[in-house]
Amino acid sequence: MTGSRGTDHAHAGMLRALYADLTQIGQYTSDDVVYHLAHRDLGLDLPGKLYGKQAVIDCELALHRATGGTLTACIDAVTANDHFAAVTGTFHAEFAARPLAFPFCGVWRFRDGQIVEHWQNAYDPAALHQLLGDALVSPGQ
Repeated sequence: MTGSRGTDHAHAGMLRALYADLTQIGQYTSDDVVYHLAHRDLGLDLPGKLYGKQAVIDCELALHRATGGTLTACIDAVTANDHFAAVTGTFHAEFAARPLAFPFCGVWRFRDGQIVEHWQNAYDPAALHQLLGDALVSPGQ
């Protein structure tokens, strides 16, 4: 395998830019991207995955709206290669006039320089879902 690995890989730079403004996710994803949502294993009667670029964009915009545009990511580490990347950090936001912080680990898969799959992993997905609820899965609102 050729190419750089780790924090200097182009995919690491892409993800740092993405986490700086998640509303721009459409710039980085393939049309057929698959998003595995953080609540996927909670047994809820909700979709566990999103399919397609527009669904992913709508989800990120809904989260941005739900936090009143206050969502930011503090990245601890990014490691990447030609195929995968992992990002750890903490999201911060204001929600319902309360500060919110939740640790995360995002796992990403790439093809031809674009994101084709993402696994959201929140430290406590049940608590996160309880706080943000439908804002995470009802992008049309």
